[in-house]
Amino acid sequence: MTITLNHTIVPARDKRRSAEFLAWLLGLTAGEQTGPFVPVRINGELTFDFDDEDEFHAGHYAFLVDDALFDALLERLSGDTVPYGSGPEHGWDRSINHLGGGRGVYVQDPDGHSYELFTAVPVDG
Repeated sequence: MTITLNHTIVPARDKRRSAEFLAWLLGLTAGEQTGPFVPVRINGELTFDFDDEDEFHAGHYAFLVDDALFDALLERLSGDTVPYGSGPEHGWDRSINHLGGGRGVYVQDPDGHSYELFTAVPVDG
């Protein structure tokens, strides 16, 4: 049997705001609240369920995306004040990187979570 991540809970100070941010970033839609969670269906196998928490450590979530989605995300970011950059060592420099022969970017959400999006899997040096 193949193991597939089905869902994960993402803590947030405001679950609706955080779910809508990720949905906006990825060109998706935040769902209606189900139980305590606001879901964002990432694909056919994976949902991020946002939940309100007062205290938590910000997480890091990385997504392999195609060029069309990457281009659309850069377009959304270009007209906004959302912090983004080429990598942790460069801060939020509003640039992209070219790790693994593709393009990549880190985006900070309102709760400090870091979303990494790339078109080719980065290769560790």
